[in-house]
Amino acid sequence: MRDHLSFACEGDTIAATIDRPEGAPRAALLVVSGGNELRSGAHRGMAMLAQRFAAQGFAVLRFDRRGVGDSEGNNRGFDASGPDIAAALAQLRAACPPNTPIAAFGNCDAASALLLHGPLAGIDALVLANPWVIEEEASAKGEDDDSPIPSAAAIRARYRAKLRNPREWLRLLRGGVDLGKLARGLLRARGGDAPSALTTRLGKAMARSTIPTQVLLAARDRTAIEFEAAWTSPAFAAARDNALVSLQRLDSASHSFAREDDMAWLDQRLIEALTRSR
Repeated sequence: MRDHLSFACEGDTIAATIDRPEGAPRAALLVVSGGNELRSGAHRGMAMLAQRFAAQGFAVLRFDRRGVGDSEGNNRGFDASGPDIAAALAQLRAACPPNTPIAAFGNCDAASALLLHGPLAGIDALVLANPWVIEEEASAKGEDDDSPIPSAAAIRARYRAKLRNPREWLRLLRGGVDLGKLARGLLRARGGDAPSALTTRLGKAMARSTIPTQVLLAARDRTAIEFEAAWTSPAFAAARDNALVSLQRLDSASHSFAREDDMAWLDQRLIEALTRSR
């Protein structure tokens, strides 16, 4: 059963959708959308996930944060979405029987938003996919597009992949590679990266976490590679020692776990989080 609803958040109205199972839910899942993505998700991926989980006995609530999709207000980005998450969680709790455990799932900057704001809102467990660690305001831009310059770790991972690809060697031999750009990339790859302010904040938040926190990485996705570099840095040393934090990797380049096998892997991790939070 799927219902559409709305609720107030600091004077604005947030639009949401809840999928309910037949009978009382085993547990509930709060889905937080990343970037400026609508609550339906890319190619309706989150809407279909909600339908699958409702069929397995879970209630699932998705919402558009303020300034996105059908919701009112100004879009102030993921870092300011704490009140939106808290308001959505309150609605989900009200829709479920008392003491129903609730896990929350977010991908990319939604994962970072949940890490920063979810425990304070009272969520029982977190599933964080490919958390965003790049400080966009402070990052320089690349030469050919508007994306931030990759970290040294991301450049090294990219070059390792190219070295394993015979077609890239053929491009080099045929003069199809910008040698100046290659040299600049190699110089940056040799260096390290100072932790961004966001990386430091996320590392501290994860170290403080008192609820089960599961990090999922699509290992060949650029955002995941950036997080992996942060995870192995001193900024996350205390987080790595937190027994409530776990990290799992999937050999995939799909940021949204769009392939059928990736989706099945993600579903299983979410079910684990929901059943363990009971």
